[in-house]
Amino acid sequence: MLGFRFSDYKPDPNQSTFDRLFKIFQELMLYTSGNVAEALSWLTELDKEYKLTTPDYGMGDFIRDLEEQGYIRRDGDGQGGMGPTSKLEISLRQKSLDDIFGDLKKAKSGKHNTGFVGRGDEFTSDVKPYEFGDSLDHLAVTNSLRNAYINHGIDEFRLTQDDLEVHETYYQSQMSSVLMIDISHSMILYGEDRITPAKKVALALAEFIQTRFPKDTLDIIVFGDDAWPIELKDIPYLQVGPYHTNTVAGMELAMDILKRRRNPNKQIFMITDGKPTCIKVGKRYYKNSFGLDRKIVNRCLNLSLRCKKLDIPITTFMIARDPYLVRFVEAFTQANNGKAYYSSLHGLGSFVLENYQKRKRKK
Repeated sequence: MLGFRFSDYKPDPNQSTFDRLFKIFQELMLYTSGNVAEALSWLTELDKEYKLTTPDYGMGDFIRDLEEQGYIRRDGDGQGGMGPTSKLEISLRQKSLDDIFGDLKKAKSGKHNTGFVGRGDEFTSDVKPYEFGDSLDHLAVTNSLRNAYINHGIDEFRLTQDDLEVHETYYQSQMSSVLMIDISHSMILYGEDRITPAKKVALALAEFIQTRFPKDTLDIIVFGDDAWPIELKDIPYLQVGPYHTNTVAGMELAMDILKRRRNPNKQIFMITDGKPTCIKVGKRYYKNSFGLDRKIVNRCLNLSLRCKKLDIPITTFMIARDPYLVRFVEAFTQANNGKAYYSSLHGLGSFVLENYQKRKRKK
């Protein structure tokens, strides 16, 4: 009979104490919304219970190494406060990317394949005569040698520019993206921490886009009662507010941002628990936190259809698996002909993808 047998955890002998502590510290930085002092305080408590440090390397050594390696800095307020550096912010994005999408490496710019022939890295089944400016990396060697034999014969074999042929490639384009993050109160409702997984997904997506597609544009917005833009560096420090979920305001701001982008390729990513509870009617807010309000839902679905007509696909990352919320996201995604990823709080790295555009469902 097959099953699992659990054994005591044994740390990697090749991993230093600093590296082991640093991984835990990175997780705590997301849970504490970027509060270095609070994260270190939690790490100290964990060390007391689980003996994370050694007699030769204590918490004081770890804090000193964090400073010397440029991950934290003294605030200079004379009170001993500490803050994160940009190096720590980058490491948080990279860790989130590794945790969720695997160990991805940086690739060449402009990696969005299209159905058009043009400059790119992926070969089509066609070849064409070499022209000045074509990359020799795309040289069709067999075709070029065959042409040389036909044109010049075996006895006086030579290879000229007229003999050369190169593979056609698919044209690779750029994309303008808007990332929407839900910071409404429901992201921590009933003691469930949904905002930390949401931040992790947001950091992973941002790192993925910036490393794999460096020529793309990425704008980030948050939405509660209203919606407003933020910077990438602000994501680790996001906190849930006493807000309802105005998904409509977030989508309207996202569409307004994309309208100003001249790039014809546009998309929206939305990270949410899937429950819209608020819209703005004139200068007043219409709110209903009890279930799914038909008036609010219809506004969301109408905007989803508008995005479809404008050829703006929406990819929703759903940080919850409540059945009635999943049904709303399914209807929302079908209206846009987009994609939806569902994940439980305990299985963040394992998403279920609903791709309505290709009628596919996969993990």
